Amino acid sequence: MSPLSADVEPATTQEEDRPQEPEAPEKAREKAQGKAQGKAQGKAQDEAGPGSYGLPGKPLARGPFLFGLVGGLGVLTAIALAQMIVASLSTIILIVVAMFLAVGLNPAVEALHRRGLARRGAISIVFAGVIVAFALFGLAIVPPVSKQLTEFIDAVPGYLTELSNHPTLRQLDQDYQILPQIRTFVTGTLGPSLATGIMGAGLVVLNGVFTTVTLLVLMLYFLGSLHTIKDYLLKLVPSSRRTRTRAITEEILRGIGGYVAGNVLISVIAGVVTWIFLSIAGVQYALALALVVALTDLIPLVGATIGAVLVTAVALLDSWPAGIACAIFFVAYQQVENYLIYPRVMKHSVNVTPAVTVIAALFGGALLGIVGALLAIPVAAAIALIIRELVLPHQDQV
Repeated sequence: MSPLSADVEPATTQEEDRPQEPEAPEKAREKAQGKAQGKAQGKAQDEAGPGSYGLPGKPLARGPFLFGLVGGLGVLTAIALAQMIVASLSTIILIVVAMFLAVGLNPAVEALHRRGLARRGAISIVFAGVIVAFALFGLAIVPPVSKQLTEFIDAVPGYLTELSNHPTLRQLDQDYQILPQIRTFVTGTLGPSLATGIMGAGLVVLNGVFTTVTLLVLMLYFLGSLHTIKDYLLKLVPSSRRTRTRAITEEILRGIGGYVAGNVLISVIAGVVTWIFLSIAGVQYALALALVVALTDLIPLVGATIGAVLVTAVALLDSWPAGIACAIFFVAYQQVENYLIYPRVMKHSVNVTPAVTVIAALFGGALLGIVGALLAIPVAAAIALIIRELVLPHQDQV
């Protein structure tokens, strides 16, 4: 080996052993993307073969057709759900009323439970009291109505005999044959119509009995499992907010229970006072009329007036002095109830301003009738509590 070649070989070895400088990140990324695109294009061309129409377009999931199809299915689903809710509205109302009554009766159960009774025993006593109240109402209303209907049916032949013996009607019958036409109308049109109406009334009564029994069963179930339902629903709330949500829920349930108990107490007072007055005034069916007043007094705003008008009208049919006395009594009693009894009973139940009470009752009555008017005030109280405890503090921090 010559000296020159000996000098060159170590330099070549040093250049091979020297580490290569890394490529720039951008160049490496572009190189990798180019390789991936080349592989993809090659694979697509290989799969397409001869007569290819090019690379495929965007996936169908991003196209307008599938978007419109999914949107249309969503609209149809919403319409179907709305129709299901409308079709089952009576059942939903029944469940809501049963829950409302269970929450209203829960304070009585808790009071008996605090006195040493087991919760099942307290629920049994309260439920028995509700059944007794329904039974007393039926016993007070059904006999007078059936008695008057029987008396009217028995008096119809006498009315027809008096009409046939009347001179003017007899002369008109000779001239125009009125009585045969009346008999034809009664036997041909009025009789079948009355029979159909009686069958319809019987179906309405059976439906009412079934609805009442269902309401009582649901109320008993909700009353027995109120704590379980409440604890289960609170588990759906995040644990960080569960304590405050529980406190707000307890306050809402306490307000609803106080409202229901107070409203029932006011109605009982109205019914008892009305029964005492009607008994002293000598009005027939005093107990039944007093129960009507107590039942209608449960309706906010207009219930007391409706009951007063009905009882006054019945008393006027009995005698004019009794009707006038009833009108004076109800005007005086409603002033006492509105300004003395109602504020004292309701001061610990719901905290709603009078304007909100009137507006809530009007909206509730317009949406769900009497049931909506009954539920409107405690619902308004619950909404007011949520706004005061959640919305307003958040607005103050913004």
